[in-house]
Amino acid sequence: MQAVKHAIADMHEENTDVTNGCGKVRSGTQNEAALLALMEKTGYSMVQENGQRKFGGPPPGWEGPPPPRGCEVFVGKIPRDMYEDELVPVFERAGKIYEFRLMMEFSGENRGYAFVMYTTKEEAQLAIRILNNYEIRPGKFIGVCVSLDNCRLFIGAIPKEKKKEEILDEMKKVTEGVVDVIVYPNATDKTKNRGFAFVEYESHRAAAMARRRLIPGTFQLWGHTIQVDWADPEKEVDEETMQRVKVLYVRNLMISTTEDAIKAEFSKFKPGVVERVKKLRDYAFVHFFNREDAVAAMSVMNGKCIDGASIEVTLAKPVNKESTWRQHLNGQISPSSENLLGFPNKEDGHQKSLGKTASLSVRLNGQHSPNPPEIERCTYPFFPGTKLTPISMYSLKSSHFSSAVMHLDYYCNKNNWAPPEYYLYSTTSQDGKILLVYKIVIPSIANGSQSYFMPDKLCTTLEDAKELAAQFTLLHLANCTSYLA
Repeated sequence: MQAVKHAIADMHEENTDVTNGCGKVRSGTQNEAALLALMEKTGYSMVQENGQRKFGGPPPGWEGPPPPRGCEVFVGKIPRDMYEDELVPVFERAGKIYEFRLMMEFSGENRGYAFVMYTTKEEAQLAIRILNNYEIRPGKFIGVCVSLDNCRLFIGAIPKEKKKEEILDEMKKVTEGVVDVIVYPNATDKTKNRGFAFVEYESHRAAAMARRRLIPGTFQLWGHTIQVDWADPEKEVDEETMQRVKVLYVRNLMISTTEDAIKAEFSKFKPGVVERVKKLRDYAFVHFFNREDAVAAMSVMNGKCIDGASIEVTLAKPVNKESTWRQHLNGQISPSSENLLGFPNKEDGHQKSLGKTASLSVRLNGQHSPNPPEIERCTYPFFPGTKLTPISMYSLKSSHFSSAVMHLDYYCNKNNWAPPEYYLYSTTSQDGKILLVYKIVIPSIANGSQSYFMPDKLCTTLEDAKELAAQFTLLHLANCTSYLA
């Protein structure tokens, strides 16, 4: 109980007055009393440190290690005058809370977000289902999404001739806690890497310390200034869903390898089991009629050579159709329909202005916020003598782009595809206006089932037509690929 008093001492000493959401002011003393009552009722401890107040972790009577990854959720848009005595009972509806971490300001208010760790993944998923967009107070809706401790860094601008073992050894020399390095071979030359790698660390803290050491921009590996950022967290798919997957993801194929060749190779161990194959650049999705055959084929084919390339085979991860676009672009673009350009039909009776460009997700300590703010678009003073460094746009993160046109170009480059080609067409409306539409061809995949992409809407300005075509292409690319790696 003494620990509880220390945890809320700052609020008590300042006698902070806050409203309780009903228009009534609650003093610091009343806050302390409410939190003490919660502690007495639950038996949980409370400690405040490093700008956060931790409730539990572990809970009373807990034995063994903490819950595994996937048991924690991120909670955003919490009213600043709301505390554990109101929040904990709400989140207990989904299951037993292992730890509740509320981020705090020096003033005694919370910072508007928290992390809730449950004892099982199922409880965390239930919390997302029942509490995301939950009206916590009249007119106040919270956002709840999965929270993952990111243990992986993206390292860019790596010399393409370096092998996995060399990169692993070098990262172990300059940072601590390195577990593994993931390196993908170049699509056209399998003896080279793609110029980047993912470094896996033993913990989020180890990854954060490594990022802090490497990120200033002056750090070099093999004489090259590297780029460092958080890797986008891998999509979590519940075990029950994965047990129904009957599609294999095949990586590291030769560009020249055809869908027919892939189907023939995967049918060798048992003819007639492959339903269809969808190949994009140097990877493919192999669809089976039955899951058992898919699992058997994965075991047999992983590591095998097709057309001279050693392939990697895993179960594909199903995509949530509602968030396909965002996931297909590595979590960078929000899929919300209101974030797409608004193009009305003529019968709408009025011309809507362009909506917000696709909003970009931001991270808090490597974790996604459920409701990202608008991307910062402003200018800064350019002082004489400021040092400038020539860079390629492809060395940036996609969060630096605000238009779908730039996102599509960036996306094609990241997949080692040729740049998209835009072909402009026009027609005349009944009232004499020139209406425009772009057709987009991506040469690298034009020989597949989709030879070009063209939206079913016409625009009055060139810029709108190009942006709409790019958005349409991005969405179609995501939807025609039903599974992601």
